[in-house]
Amino acid sequence: MPEQADGAALDGRGAAPDIHKGLADVVVDSTEIAAIDPATQSLTYRGYPVEQLARECGFEEVAYLLWNGELPEPARLHRFIEREREHRRTDRPLDALLALMPRRCHPMDVLRTVVGYLGARDPDEDAAMVDAGGSRDAEALQEGRQQDEALQLMALMPTVVAADMRRRRGLDPVEPDERLGLAANFLHMCHGAAPDPEPARAFETSLILYAEHSFNASAFAARVITSTQSDLYSAVTGAIGALKGPLHGGANEASMRNLLEIGGPERVGQWLRGELDAHRKVMGFGHRVYKNGDSRVPTMRAALGEIAERRDGRRLLAVYDELERQMDDATGLKPNVDYPVGLAYHLLGIDIEMFTPIFAMARVAGWAAHIIEQRRSNHLIRPLAHYDGRSRRDVPSSA
Repeated sequence: MPEQADGAALDGRGAAPDIHKGLADVVVDSTEIAAIDPATQSLTYRGYPVEQLARECGFEEVAYLLWNGELPEPARLHRFIEREREHRRTDRPLDALLALMPRRCHPMDVLRTVVGYLGARDPDEDAAMVDAGGSRDAEALQEGRQQDEALQLMALMPTVVAADMRRRRGLDPVEPDERLGLAANFLHMCHGAAPDPEPARAFETSLILYAEHSFNASAFAARVITSTQSDLYSAVTGAIGALKGPLHGGANEASMRNLLEIGGPERVGQWLRGELDAHRKVMGFGHRVYKNGDSRVPTMRAALGEIAERRDGRRLLAVYDELERQMDDATGLKPNVDYPVGLAYHLLGIDIEMFTPIFAMARVAGWAAHIIEQRRSNHLIRPLAHYDGRSRRDVPSSA
């Protein structure tokens, strides 16, 4: 429909069309990347249950799966991991940019700025865009470039997030260790020492669970931007902006602050009554898609228990369990994955304001998969709106 026809077709004068606020229950496209079955509380990546992937695979292996549709053979996985480790280091211009960022700004602002900067200096940024009528060879070349760009972002974002956390603490950055996997290397860069295998594996579980979640708000934002034939960096920058919001990515930060505010399991009841009486949303509970509980929570709760045992987290874990029980009794709402992730990251010594950037570190794997899929069969995403403002009127003539 032409742009000028929107007002004529939907000018608000006739019967209003069905409006789905927030696109609730609207199916806008098909995807082969991930599926969510609320009835069975199951999430799959390319057909594989996410809890099995978290148990059997590393994060890099899952990223390869999301981008290519199949789990990699050992030789392909080895090369994929090698390439990721080649792109972890920052350079002087990027270090200078990080130093210029205000320490009081949210770390998601830093991450968004860095991705925009990386796009601005990438000489192949626009070369990765091909018209819809391009040849098969051109489309294959385009997709290969997009995967290269995505791999570089996936490798560099943990370095940036860890360096930003240390910068805010007044500490120098720690160089990446190419001998470590992505998850363990991030913890190494945060704290200056290689982590024990068990906490590193528990942290990697969180990255796998965060990697993808179908047409969530940030992935859809990335697809909208991609549908205009913009570049991958622009799409990821937009996705980071969407993820920053507390109704999407910021819930893990808010849920951890709640646990610290409560302080002990004996204070849960009084605190919760105050929140519910004030009609405040208790972050970390409920989900737009899952109605009977988030399928990722049991896997992450097990990982959280592993961390709590090793990091003296039993008291906070008791608060966690009691709040979960009382929320279920009072509201019927069950936790989403942000709830156990927030406490896990806190016990791993990560500052609360860095939780959402870590979410972005993981979700860039899913964003890239959506960007690639959108380009393969692209249609400009341009919904209509029902106009219910003032009727047409003329500007008064000047006296």
